[in-house]
Order: sequence, then C-alpha cells, then structure tokens
Amino acid sequence: MRDDLSQGIVPFSTRVMNLSHLLSESARRLGNAPGLIWGDAAWSWAEIEARACAFAAVLAQDYGITKGDRVLVQSSNCNQMFEAMFACWRVGAVWVPANFRLPPDDLAGLAQSAQAKLLLCGAQFPAHAQACAPHVDATILIGAEYEGLIARHLGATPAPVTVQRDDPAWFFFTSGTTGKPKAAVLTHGPLAFVITNHLCDLMPGTGPEDASLVVAPLSHGAGIHQLAQVAHGVKTILPMGEKFDPAEIWQLVARWRVSNMFTVPTIVKLLVEHPAVDMHDHSSLRYMIYAGAPMYRADQIRALEKLGPVLVQYFGLGEVTGNITVLPPVHHHLDDGAMRIGSCGFARTGMQVQIQAPDGQEVASGETGEIAVIGPAVFAGYFNNPDANAKSFRNGWFLTGDLGHMDAQGFVYLTGRASDMYISGGSNIYPREIEEKLLQHPALSEVAVLGVPDPVWGEVGMAVCVRAAGAAVAEGDILTWLEPKLARYKMPRTLVFWDALPKSAYGKITKKMIREELQARGQLPGQGG
Repeated sequence: MRDDLSQGIVPFSTRVMNLSHLLSESARRLGNAPGLIWGDAAWSWAEIEARACAFAAVLAQDYGITKGDRVLVQSSNCNQMFEAMFACWRVGAVWVPANFRLPPDDLAGLAQSAQAKLLLCGAQFPAHAQACAPHVDATILIGAEYEGLIARHLGATPAPVTVQRDDPAWFFFTSGTTGKPKAAVLTHGPLAFVITNHLCDLMPGTGPEDASLVVAPLSHGAGIHQLAQVAHGVKTILPMGEKFDPAEIWQLVARWRVSNMFTVPTIVKLLVEHPAVDMHDHSSLRYMIYAGAPMYRADQIRALEKLGPVLVQYFGLGEVTGNITVLPPVHHHLDDGAMRIGSCGFARTGMQVQIQAPDGQEVASGETGEIAVIGPAVFAGYFNNPDANAKSFRNGWFLTGDLGHMDAQGFVYLTGRASDMYISGGSNIYPREIEEKLLQHPALSEVAVLGVPDPVWGEVGMAVCVRAAGAAVAEGDILTWLEPKLARYKMPRTLVFWDALPKSAYGKITKKMIREELQARGQLPGQGG
C-alpha cells in the first residue's frame, strides 16, 4: 500500500482566533473582578467587554468600518484606548496606534501611509485631528463624543469577525530612528503566538492574582505586554499623569501589589535611583521586564541591589514584536564572574536566531555579524513598502539590522545597530563597548559614543556624557582614566558634557537624536563649537 500523506487529510485551514476573544474569555471567566484601574476609577472585566462590544457596534454601524479598514489612534494612555483596541479587532479592523507625542504633521503622514479610514483622537489633540482630517473619512474624539457613542450602543454584542492567520491586526510603526517610520504588519495568528510566548518566557506563573503597571505608551511594546495580561486575566494599572513620575510608580506598586512592569533600561535606571524606591513596599514585584536596548552593567547592578532578582531582559524589534531573545532572572547576577555581561539572552521559545555574514552564511561562534531570526513571531512585512521588504528578508530570515555575536551556549551579545558602527583607520568600532567602559566611572551617569568625520582617520569617536548628581569631573580626567582600559584606536577623540541625553517618547537613547543635537549645538567637528 502506497504511503501517501495526502490521502485522507482535511484541507489545511488558516482560520485563527480573533484577538478580541482574549478579552471575551477573561470577562466570561472573571466577570466582576477588576480588569483595569486608572486613578480612583476601575472597570471590571465584564464592563470592559461591554464597552468594547458597544464601540465595535459604533464602528460597524455608525462609521461603516469593516474588515481590513485601518483605524489610526492618537491618544495618551486611557481606558478608552485600551477597550477600543478590542473593538477594532472584533469588527476585523486594523489597530494603528501612533506615538501620541508626534507633531500633527507627522501624524497626518502616518494617516496617509497607513491609508487610514478613521481617526480615534484624544480631545486634547485638536491640531492633530485637524491635520489628519483631509486624509481620513471621519474622526471620533475621545471624551464626551466617544462616551456618548458608547452610551447609545451599550448592550450590543456584535459577533467577532472571522479572521485568518495572516489577516492584519496591528500596524506597528517603527520608531523611525533611521528614517521615516514604516508600518510593520502584525497579524492575528502570530500575535497570538507572541502573547503565549510572553507569558511563557518573560513572566511564567502570571495569573488573575497579579497586577501589571503600565509605565510606557500603550501604542508600542507596552500595548503588546498588556495583551498578555488580558490573556491571563491580570489587572492593568494606569498611572494618572501623562508624565513619568517615579514617586507615583512606586506608590502604585505598593498599593496594588504590582507583580510585573515592562519598560526600557533608562526608565529602570530612573526608578531605582529615585528616593521613592526606598519609601514604598515593592516586595510584590516579580518581573521588571526591560527591552528596547541592553542595560549597562552599572545600571544592572544598581537595579539588582535595590529590587532583588527580578530583572528580565528581552531583545526584539517591533517587526518581531519583541520575540528574539530572553535573559530571565536566573541569569542576572550581581557577581561579574557569574554574569554573562553584555548578553541579551538566548532564543525565545519557538524562535531561531542566527548571526550572519553579509552573504547570509552563519558566522562562527564569537564572531560579529548581523542578527537574523525566523519563527512564528516574524511580521508579515511592511505595509505598501516593497523596497523595505526586499532589504529586510534573505532566504526567509528577517534581518534585524543589529550587530552582535553568539557564544557556544547560544547566548547573544549585542554590539549595536549596524548604523551605529563607525570605521576609524580601517578598523570597525562598536560604540557599545566604549560606553560600557565609560559607565564604570563613578562620576558618569549616562553616555553615548558615536563616530564623527575626521580628515585623517575617516571617522573618530566622540563621547557625549552626563555627570552623576554632584559630580565634578573634566574631559581630560575621563580620557586619562579610560586610556588604559581601551585599545588606543578605540579611544574617543573628544568628549562633551550635557545635562541630559535626549530620549525618544519610549525612553530610548538614540544616536540619531544625539547627532541632531550635536549639530544644533554646533559641537560636531568642523562646526567650530
């Protein structure tokens, strides 16, 4: 008898769960338990589900939003933004959140590039609504207008639209640190994998007894993190203020017995250096998850001393929804001898990571190359951008644009963005190594090193530093201290001091912003600054 695997097999189906079902399941299972807390206001899981269903009816019946339509969102963190996401998915629409700190013209550009049909906009952003008006069919203002629409449709229970694995769910705009933002298309199937993986690799054992505190905009990685909380019925706590306030954060941790937070290394640094960390009980905190950039060793040590073994690092881009590597608490150590210093961890469950040469071949252990990844979390491509898609994939691998190496045990070490590397006298220089050395100096709080033009060497290093509070140290003191710790060709040629380094809306320190600020201050070589 012929062994034919095609015999008797049901044709493959790509239908998957509509992501709105995550909220429906928690509402069905947990009902009146608190699901979202914002200041003194609280909403149960059942209330969030009812409001999401009402807004789904608004979208479908009042605005004609159907499967595949893009809904652009301009909003700071609020309960309406939280629930509207599930409403969009319920009707099959694509959630397109923007960084709410973007200027109006930039938001209008996103409306055009995403071909958005509807704008959901906070009432405090009238200029943004006006700028987008020519590019969208309609606008709903979060405030009285939104609440009036909800009231009219409360009690509606529209059935979730059927979705396939590769139906778009979220346009995840890249931060645009190296050019115009691109819309990475995240689909229903891979996002369900990402949520499962977050719970598996980043915060195992998380459930309804836990609480998660939001310390970043829900438009980006924090929004993905909160999806994982919804999936396991974890209540979400929103700080009241739009501005980051470490004192408020630690108060909320103590009040709600917060067990996990997601943020970036610069925010962790601010939290553990603030006096409020010693004024409030944070013993409930099990997972302080950081991503977006590696944490400098000096900052890791300070955080471990203050918080205990709760640090979790992951490396990933929006295009892979953060799912590349993980370094769990067991691999964070105070002892340098036990710590894989500089590692961002090993491959996430279900993902494969490789370090590749420019020809696509895997490099040997310890050699530097570009980090590439394959697996279920990889996005479907950039929306309406074939050139970017062609550059970002090779033989099925997604090319991250990040440089690094891998040790024999599979731990990955980030060297930096390919665009951050500079060449001095024919030698490749990776700023990350120099920054790590500089931050060992007790008088320095933040540093960034970048390559600047030089008529002799092509490029040389320039260090931008922030002094620690109360420290008095000069450029010559730092360079003299650094000299025996680095090969001579890696030494920065110049060093400047600033009061603070510029950061993106998500708390990241980007070389693009620093270079622009150097230009504005007239401090780049050749400017006479």
